[in-house]
Amino acid sequence: MFRLFTTLIVSALLATGAFAQDAKRSIAKIAGDVYRFQNNFHFNIFVVTPDGVVVTDPINKEAAEWLKAEIGKITDQPIKYLIYSHSHGDHASGGAVYTDTAEVIAHKNAPEAIDGVAPTTRFDDAHTVKLGGKTIELSFLGKGHGNDLIAMVVRPENVAFAVDAVSVNRLPFRDFPRADIGGIINQIKAVEGLDFDILSPGHGKMGVKSDATAHREYVEKLMASVKAGLKAGKSVDDLLTELTLDEYAGWGSFKAFREPNIRGMARWLKESGGI
Repeated sequence: MFRLFTTLIVSALLATGAFAQDAKRSIAKIAGDVYRFQNNFHFNIFVVTPDGVVVTDPINKEAAEWLKAEIGKITDQPIKYLIYSHSHGDHASGGAVYTDTAEVIAHKNAPEAIDGVAPTTRFDDAHTVKLGGKTIELSFLGKGHGNDLIAMVVRPENVAFAVDAVSVNRLPFRDFPRADIGGIINQIKAVEGLDFDILSPGHGKMGVKSDATAHREYVEKLMASVKAGLKAGKSVDDLLTELTLDEYAGWGSFKAFREPNIRGMARWLKESGGI
C-alpha cells in the first residue's frame, strides 16, 4: 500500500509538472510598441518605452515570471507600472513578480490586497499614465462583471485592452457567473464610448471597436429573447430548444456556451426582477 501511495503521489507531481510545462505562451506585437501576451486562454498587453515598461494583468505567478524574462530579452528597461484590469484571480494572480520595480495601479474598488499585492495607486473614474512618449488612459467601466473593472487605451497606437465584459466574436463565459448582466451591458457601452481603433480582449482573438458593439448587441438580443419566452410561460428547457441563436453559430465557444448563456440569462432575469 505504501508503494502504491508513493507511486500515485509521484505520478500526480509529474503530471502537474507536465501540465505547467505545457502552458501555451506567446508574445505578438499589436502595433508600435504595444505587445500581446498569451498564457493559455488568457491574454494581457504590455508597452515598451525608452523609460520603462508598462505591464497589465499578471495572470498567475508562472505566467508573470515567464513574461518578465521575455521582456528582459526585448529591453533592458525595468517594469515601471503594473496595471490591473480588475481583481479576479484568473487575471490578477502573481503580481508580486513585478513589485520589485513596479508601481501598482488598480481601481479604488479593488481589494486592499490582490493576491498579496497592495496597489500603490488607486483611482475613481479615470487615470492617466505617461511614460516614454506613451500615454495609457485608464477608465472605470462601472459595476457589472465585478465592481472594479477598468479598460485601458494606449496612445499613440490607439490600442484598447478590455477584459471579460467584452470579447470579439465570442459568446460570454458560461452562464454569466456572479455577474450583473444589465451592468455588463453598461460596461460594454462604456468601452464603446472610448476612442480607440484596435481591441485586445482578455480572452480570444483581437478585433476593432465595432466588435464591442456586436458583443453588446448579442447580450441585448439574448436578454430580449429569453425575457419574452419566460413572460410567455415557457420553461428554460423550452428556450434551450427554441433559441438556436443560429446567427452566432460562427462565434467562438458557441457550442460550449450557448446553453449556459441562456440558462444564466434566465436566472439573472428571475433574480433581478426583470420579468
